[in-house]
Amino acid sequence: MVAGLSAVAAAPVLHFIAHLQAWQLLAVAATVFAMAFLASRLLVKRFVQERVELIHRTVHEARSGRGSTGAAPPPDLARVGEEVGAWAEEKRREVAELKERERFRREFIGNLAHELRTPIFSIQGYILTLLEGGLEDPKVNRSFLQRASAGTERMIRIVEDLDVIARLESGVLGVEAVPMDLQAAVDGTLHELARLAKGRSIRLNNKVPDDCRVLADRDRVAQVISNLVGNAIHYGKEGGQCTVQAFDLGEQVLVEVADDGPGIAAEHLPRLFERFYRVGQSRARNEGGSGLGLAIVKHIVESHGGTITVRSTVGAGTTFSFTLPKAR
Repeated sequence: MVAGLSAVAAAPVLHFIAHLQAWQLLAVAATVFAMAFLASRLLVKRFVQERVELIHRTVHEARSGRGSTGAAPPPDLARVGEEVGAWAEEKRREVAELKERERFRREFIGNLAHELRTPIFSIQGYILTLLEGGLEDPKVNRSFLQRASAGTERMIRIVEDLDVIARLESGVLGVEAVPMDLQAAVDGTLHELARLAKGRSIRLNNKVPDDCRVLADRDRVAQVISNLVGNAIHYGKEGGQCTVQAFDLGEQVLVEVADDGPGIAAEHLPRLFERFYRVGQSRARNEGGSGLGLAIVKHIVESHGGTITVRSTVGAGTTFSFTLPKAR
């Protein structure tokens, strides 16, 4: 286009100046066209193609994760290189996140199948035994029916806990936060667990200040405390103690549930709040737990806008800490 415009513009100018004949004008126009074409092509190749190749090289290096090995880019392409690098980093993060979600999905499905398989096979075994003649044996029938009932109740707990987590994640099961007396809530929960604690000679201590008030859902907070104290009773050392205390952090209240049990090894702590995660192969399974208690606790605390952490020393005990908004 540039060459054609140059030739068209040059012909009338030369005709006006030199009074050339028609064939001479055509020859001059053709020469001008050829020269302009070559000059334009060289200019485009040098100015545009080099920058296109630089962009391609930048994209390739960003995708491969290598730094730039060539000369520094021109100022007008520096921003392009930065944007391409940021885009590539964002895509890498997305891919890593998708891979992590896929890993979590596979583990969750595998764990769920394993958790349900155990009670289902037990129930199946008891029922088959009864059908094959055990039903007429008074020493067997009632005992096996009770065991099958216990397996059924365990499956029900797993399904109910999964439903609670799903509703918390989706926001269907919201929290009705109201100003509440935290010390009274802890007292009520510890009273309900007193019989269980007595069976293992574990002392329960409520060291929450009497003026400690939080903005929270009463039932959900009671569920959190019950789960954490219940774990301390089940897995703490016999004859030990479990203490609940709270600290004023200004806008929030820090609640701690501590025991002096055997503790948890450091490698287990990062995954302790995952669904169905077991510190020991049969830790919660032998107790009839669903393996979802701590996952529910985490969701409840986060639905209040708080956070939950755990610290533990093997042989010295475990402390769960979570925050709740303070009532004004």
